[in-house]
Amino acid sequence: MASLKDIKRKVSGVKKTKQITRAMNMVAASKFKSAQMKMENFRPYAGKFMDVLNSLALRVETMSHPLLAVRDPRRIRVICMTSDRGLCGGFNTNLIKATERFMKEKVKDGKEVALINVGRKGRDYFRKKANVLAQKVDVLSKFDMTLAVSIADEVIVPFVKEEYDELYLIYNQFRNVSVQKPTVVRLFPLPSIGQDADVDPDRFLDYAYEPSEEALLQKLLPMYVHVLVYRALLETSAGENGARMAAMDNATSNCQELISSLTLKMNKARQAAITAELMDIVGGTEALSKG
Repeated sequence: MASLKDIKRKVSGVKKTKQITRAMNMVAASKFKSAQMKMENFRPYAGKFMDVLNSLALRVETMSHPLLAVRDPRRIRVICMTSDRGLCGGFNTNLIKATERFMKEKVKDGKEVALINVGRKGRDYFRKKANVLAQKVDVLSKFDMTLAVSIADEVIVPFVKEEYDELYLIYNQFRNVSVQKPTVVRLFPLPSIGQDADVDPDRFLDYAYEPSEEALLQKLLPMYVHVLVYRALLETSAGENGARMAAMDNATSNCQELISSLTLKMNKARQAAITAELMDIVGGTEALSKG
């Protein structure tokens, strides 16, 4: 059995750890509330933007913009969106596994796969395990649409120049505080814009476009990519802070359980020490009385 002094030292250390995890839980909860509000406020805009763009795309030829061009997908690029910091449970691990599995499937099919990392955790993991073309780290603590535009513009130009054939975005879709689902979205060529054969064109509102539909499409398609990337950034931010909040709450509970267990062990050690001292005193008293 460990000595009483060692157990006291462990209890003191676990109590300090509990204070840290509780503080981190409170900070994550504050950040999560802000990130969740931004994400929920942006979702209606993104949905309405998609409605207008689908209605517009149904009125034009699919070859009217290079982002709609479908080519033989021999060269593929993947954007992996992770967090910059850890201590958020399986948030990054599940996403990295999903990305690695997706890339292996494409390589098995004979495709050339290159990776673009957004977030430090993905960068650190894939640094020597994949063909990394670009990376953006330490950008998720505070960002706006400018970051989404920067990421999107860096992949639009190479696709238009036919330097690669398909682009996928992999991120954690936010469900709730405890659940974030790794999601794969094909960005290029744009998959659903005007391509859904089951959609009845008469169901779409008859918008009056000024200037022409083709001219608007040239402007709106890049904006569509910006919206998708920005939404993924918001989902990642909310999911990261939600996962960290849950992880730190679990860590605080575990610390409390460990403190209770160590306290019980400390009390047993103290009782054993007291019993041993009493036995020594009684034994000494009996020896003196016999002498």
